[in-house]
Amino acid sequence: MRHAIFAIVILGASAVNAEIVVPARTIRVKEIIAAEDLILKQIDVAGALYDPAELIGQEARITLYPGRPVRLGDVGPAAIVSRNDIVTLIFVRGGLRIATEGRSLGRGAVGESVRAMNIASRMTVTGRILTDGSIEVQ
Repeated sequence: MRHAIFAIVILGASAVNAEIVVPARTIRVKEIIAAEDLILKQIDVAGALYDPAELIGQEARITLYPGRPVRLGDVGPAAIVSRNDIVTLIFVRGGLRIATEGRSLGRGAVGESVRAMNIASRMTVTGRILTDGSIEVQ
């Protein structure tokens, strides 16, 4: 006859719920998140955002559904350059500054890298998006 031994361990942790930020409505990809789009929900979820200020003004990178937790990778800075936008390409080296017209081949926010095509030469370059929407070529 076999005997099974079971041990029951009771952890002394009480359930502590925190408030996380969740969408109040469906927020589609590329939408900018506003304060009225968010509500607080009494639950603790690992990796979820707790401060609405971290989300307001950010752009949804994926579709955010009502009542579901929002994680940091789900949002990002709002893109100011879109694919096929006509942009100014800027090259600066020492006292030399060259500016020309280009076409963005990607989409991005300030500080992100994006590829662009120089319209005059048809060459593809990579650069960093500046606050004015121009691209500083490396």
